[in-house]
Order: sequence, then structure tokens, then C-alpha cells
Amino acid sequence: MKEVLDFLKECGIYYLATEEEDQPRVRPFGTAEVFENHLYILTGKKKNVSKQIEANPKVEICAVNANGKWIRISGNLVRDDRVEAKKYMLDQNPSLRSMYDENDDNTEVLYFEHGEAIISSFTEEPIIVKF
Repeated sequence: MKEVLDFLKECGIYYLATEEEDQPRVRPFGTAEVFENHLYILTGKKKNVSKQIEANPKVEICAVNANGKWIRISGNLVRDDRVEAKKYMLDQNPSLRSMYDENDDNTEVLYFEHGEAIISSFTEEPIIVKF
């Protein structure tokens, strides 16, 4: 899990893919943390991405680092409504506190359930991490 998080942190921005009816939707994200041994992301419940995840929790993340390696993370996202999880995510990403608060009705944190990460390059064998 640490290798997956470190890779995402190195990239800074990753792209989260969801599905809306039969149309893929992809957008940039920047929050990723490990909390209670799960990989978490943060968004707002008012956003379309939240509605898409609620309708179909299967998602995929993709990011590329400066060395030309890329990661793909797939799995189901599960909402965690606990204040402790929201607070942890916001404490780790304090710049988001201007938009989110652990006690509001908008902040949403989600974690991967049955996730799989594949770190790939053109010159090395893929590294597969299941979590």
C-alpha cells in the first residue's frame, strides 16, 4: 500500500475514471491517503463524480510519473461517513479546508475495497499490488 501511495504522491495529480450511463468520465484529482490500512480519496457529495460513484462504485485511477512509469488502480469505492476519516483526510490536505469541513454535509471520503494497483513501464515487468 505504501508503494501505491508514494507513487500517487510523486505524481501529484491522478485521473479518476467513473461511468455515467454508458459514457466514461475522467477528471483530475489530487487527494490520496492511507487511513486505517485503506486507500482513501476525497470529493464533494454535490459533484457529479459523487453521483456517478454512488450509481456505480467501480472506478479506475491512472497517473504517470516523471520517469515514464504509470499506475492504474481499480476497485470499488466505499463511502466512509465517519468524522474521523474526513478529519484525517482534511488534516493531510489542509488546502482543502477552504472548501470542505469534516462536519459539513458535502465532504465525502471514499476508500478502495478489493483494490488492485498495477505499476507499469515500457522496460520493466509490471508490479501488482492487491489491497
